[in-house]
Amino acid sequence: MSEQLRAVVTGASSGIGAATVRRLRAEGWDVVAVARRADRLAALAAETGAVALVADVTSDDDVARLAAEVASGGPVHALVNNAGGALGAATVAAASPADWRAMFELNVLGTLRVTQALLPALRATGRGDVVVLTSTAAHDTYPGGGGYVAAKHAERQIATTLRLELIGQPVRVIEIAPGMVRTEEFSLNRFGGDAAKAEAVYAGVDDPLTADDVADAVVWTLTRPHHVNIDQLVMRPRAQVSNTQVARA
Repeated sequence: MSEQLRAVVTGASSGIGAATVRRLRAEGWDVVAVARRADRLAALAAETGAVALVADVTSDDDVARLAAEVASGGPVHALVNNAGGALGAATVAAASPADWRAMFELNVLGTLRVTQALLPALRATGRGDVVVLTSTAAHDTYPGGGGYVAAKHAERQIATTLRLELIGQPVRVIEIAPGMVRTEEFSLNRFGGDAAKAEAVYAGVDDPLTADDVADAVVWTLTRPHHVNIDQLVMRPRAQVSNTQVARA
């Protein structure tokens, strides 16, 4: 009988995180869905059968509690570091240091905290996976993206460095770097709730990626035979050929 696999997904209350929870549950995995919003997590848990765990990855205390609660539930085979986001689209000259700090705290230090906390448990299973959801912003830049680009470049280095440091150990490190993904909240949060600015990001673009497209890629990497490591998977909609070139109708 094969071992029951169990994953922890951060940023699970919406978008790519929620879609990944749904996909993993459909594949038969046990899933711990982690996010700050208890009401959304409860609804996702009721829909999918996932375990809801309310925690903020920017809080040391919350992450310590998360690790303890996950450990009490049994082995953990995969961590999907999905919690993240962008704030603003200011130029470097006009950028808010507070926005940059918040993006680093969430995208970089949040991923670092949770990875450090769960790495011993992932090692202990003999077949652990650390997935880091970065962005094409982790591989190139664009005007007005300096803070998010800097944070995602830094987050990417967690994955690339950790993979080197874990050589010979039974843990894969996987980076998924999506380009333009149309979710219900990413651009809305970036622009402080300004729906018009958020909508303009996708205006005229034929079929941006969806959260489910990215979740499909995450689950595909996790379900390869464990001797196969998908180091890095960059994905964009066909209409987008770079961070600055997008075909629009």
